[in-house]
Amino acid sequence: MTFAPPNITKFMISAWADLEPYYQGLLERPMDAASVAVCLTDWSELRKLVDETYARLQLASFQDTADVEAEQRYYSFLENLYPKLQAADQQLKEKLLASRLEPDGMRVPLMRMRAEAQIFRDENLPLLTEERKLGSRYSKITSKQSIQYQGETLTLQQSAARLHTPDRATREELWRLAAERQLQDREAINDLWAQAMNLRQQVAANADLLDYRAYQWQQLHRFDYTPEDSKNFFDAIAEVAVPAAQRVYARHCQRLGLDSLRPWDLEREQSTMRFPGIQAYEKPEDFDAIAEGVFQRVDPELGEFFATMRRENLLDLQNRPGKSPGGFCTSFATQQRPFIFMNAVGMETDVRVLLHESGHAFHMFERSRLPYHHQWRANMEFNEVASTAMEFLAAPYLAKSKGGFFSEADAARARVQHLENTLLFWPYMAIVSSFQHWVYENPMQSCNPAHCDAQWSALNKRFMPSLDWSGLDNVLATGWHRKSHIHRYPFYYIEYGLSQLGAIQIWANALEDQAGALAAYRAALALGGTATIKELYAAAGARLAFDAQTLGDAVNLLERTILELGG
Repeated sequence: MTFAPPNITKFMISAWADLEPYYQGLLERPMDAASVAVCLTDWSELRKLVDETYARLQLASFQDTADVEAEQRYYSFLENLYPKLQAADQQLKEKLLASRLEPDGMRVPLMRMRAEAQIFRDENLPLLTEERKLGSRYSKITSKQSIQYQGETLTLQQSAARLHTPDRATREELWRLAAERQLQDREAINDLWAQAMNLRQQVAANADLLDYRAYQWQQLHRFDYTPEDSKNFFDAIAEVAVPAAQRVYARHCQRLGLDSLRPWDLEREQSTMRFPGIQAYEKPEDFDAIAEGVFQRVDPELGEFFATMRRENLLDLQNRPGKSPGGFCTSFATQQRPFIFMNAVGMETDVRVLLHESGHAFHMFERSRLPYHHQWRANMEFNEVASTAMEFLAAPYLAKSKGGFFSEADAARARVQHLENTLLFWPYMAIVSSFQHWVYENPMQSCNPAHCDAQWSALNKRFMPSLDWSGLDNVLATGWHRKSHIHRYPFYYIEYGLSQLGAIQIWANALEDQAGALAAYRAALALGGTATIKELYAAAGARLAFDAQTLGDAVNLLERTILELGG
């Protein structure tokens, strides 16, 4: 039975019977050299429909966390359909692997399938469904967090934007209100954590693996590096990036005329800020319009990709009550379109988030030209290069004189802040990632949230010693509560640190040859998931690295540029 996908906007999978005949037909077909291309094409169309249904249902639950019907539709899909779809997809993977065929462009996708087949267990399907539901409950808790300030109800994203004031007393008041509100959910998040830890340990045990880290390492297709490589990277960060971050914090402290930095003197623990805050736009509709012009300057075809997203309403950019926090780019696979979700409030940081998520979107446009859906997904270690590199490649065009957002002075200030925050990010990433290694190396301890609090505090002292948390022990200790990746996407965070290092290598190339660097970047994006992480980095003109020397070269470039910009 050949699969002709229906229009996703008119048809959403609502029952297993909608797709079972197509999966059964594929399973009954011969899969040999003569038929494998057609089988892969039809299988791809099935996967696209499943992926898009999942993406749309999840997105709707994030866009309005108070929408009970949207939540129920998403949960119903997770509980009633997704396990059956995963099981059927696994049968097709095993059939292809058993054929010993390797169609063109499928070398690396087949490596991923073999890894997934090794750890697939039917008994894990309901556990993984429950884990996703716990993640949704976490988002629902955090999305409801708001404060009352001077007669207004502010989301925590809106209150963070108000921190951009030179009045330190106001900053402290806003920060403390937000922190107190977050601590109100301490027990609720701790309860979710205990449930998630039990689930994850059982998933690993069912897959006959020693611990959840081993399971997730294989699930994330990390063939090019090991946990020890990660720890070497953390050591390099402690050696090279932490001293550089301390120099950033010292300059910030001097600018503010302070003896020490308190949390309310920063936008976030890993971000400085300027006073007054740099406003990016006045009207929400200006945000994406100006961004389109920036992307046109970076590359006309990338600009047209973004214009397509504007025309087709593939952007949900502005913060509002009830909207899940954070930002991400998802994809509508049957339509071969990305969708950007974020929480803009009009500040300079919103521009960086949009540049980042647009890099993901451009990756989607580029890779969707590959014939099989199985070829589209690269490892996250490179997906984040696609997004992070765009922050640097677009940087020359952010001034109004180049069609961008800022005056010349504010553009320079924004670039300094971006580069400073890039330096500050590595130590924070090391905390988040080191924490996750500790959690799954010590599951008997880490199932107790009090031990997690203590470990998070200790890691802060190692990697971010410049901040003064005196009298705020509970807020410091629960920092792991406020990092959604720990709860929703375990072990997905080192990708940001590795990709930042890769992106800076691409930026260094662009300083010598912007057009050449951009061409290599786009060529690497177009490879999708048909190459390994190391091969993708090489195609983009970079190197996957964990050592202090490579990191030191990047740190030197960042610090040198900050000085040149007057930072």
